[in-house]
Amino acid sequence: MAEPMRIRATMAGDVADVKVLMNHPMETGLRKDAKTGQLVPAHFIQEVTATINGATVLSANLGSGVSKNPYLGFKVKGPKAGDKVVVNWTDNKGDKNTAEAVIG
Repeated sequence: MAEPMRIRATMAGDVADVKVLMNHPMETGLRKDAKTGQLVPAHFIQEVTATINGATVLSANLGSGVSKNPYLGFKVKGPKAGDKVVVNWTDNKGDKNTAEAVIG
């Protein structure tokens, strides 16, 4: 089971500022385990999507070059306070995670 994401969404004028901390090991598949000398298998977030009230506002493809526990921040013009933002990710092993917040 994936660790929960932390998400915060605030309004500044007519722009929603969304900040998300995604808990994930983000392994490249190139690092060797210090004890065994074996390569640590690749395990990284591949796709991130964000919706506001069900409408997609962000779609991104990530790769193995992104650091552990990635932080994502983005701004969207148009939503209102009280709207719901949902962020989803899927990794290369098929694991998924979802977080949601009400824009304040």
